[in-house]
Amino acid sequence: MDQIIAEIFPNTQLPYPIIFARFCGAIFFGGLIGIEREVRDRPAGLRTHILVSLAAAVFAIISIESIHMPGLSEEQVRIDPLRVVEAVTAGVAFLAAGTIFLSKGEVHGLTTGAGLWLAGAIGLALGFGHWLIAAFALVAGLTVLLPSAVLRSG
Repeated sequence: MDQIIAEIFPNTQLPYPIIFARFCGAIFFGGLIGIEREVRDRPAGLRTHILVSLAAAVFAIISIESIHMPGLSEEQVRIDPLRVVEAVTAGVAFLAAGTIFLSKGEVHGLTTGAGLWLAGAIGLALGFGHWLIAAFALVAGLTVLLPSAVLRSG
């Protein structure tokens, strides 16, 4: 039974409360971007932005933890956390591209795609523990999104 408990709750580099705080931050920050998109009835809304931000945070934390795993921290194994950033960027770009379409000669969905990309970047920042960077990116992103919503409704 002890082995099962140890498997479920392995020793981690980051304490579990910190990991969960980072996940909650990613959910909250991604949700704030998603709410704006949801209110404007865009194809990727609240849930999508939360999932993108949370997934990016999970990938970041897993990359941090993998560096310190027994067997993976030896000199002959080279783990590069920057590859996680590249993989998340490529994955989110793929999702974002799915929100962009051409209709009657006009391109739609670019802002939603950019919002997804930002949500992924914010999730990575939070996963790596850069709360202030994530908060600034969130405020900057909402500063760009919210005035355009006001201008269009006015």
